[in-house]
Amino acid sequence: MAGNSGAPSSEPPARTGAQAVVADALSRTGSHPKVEIDPARRPDVLFRKRKEEGEQVSSWWMIGAFLAVSGVAILLFRFIPGG
Repeated sequence: MAGNSGAPSSEPPARTGAQAVVADALSRTGSHPKVEIDPARRPDVLFRKRKEEGEQVSSWWMIGAFLAVSGVAILLFRFIPGG
């Protein structure tokens, strides 16, 4: 690029929604440089956080939480008369 002297561009990079789709389409055609965005740090995802390899939550915690919530729901449904 002849006119690019390393100065920041006047328009912000597209990050979410339709702007991200357009930026991806432009990057595939080669007319616009693709901006790499870490999916865990997208601004529209509030509580997602990337963790190191050994810090991930065990899937057994999720299975246990599902069973606990299901058990509580079944217990609560027993209090509904007529069923």
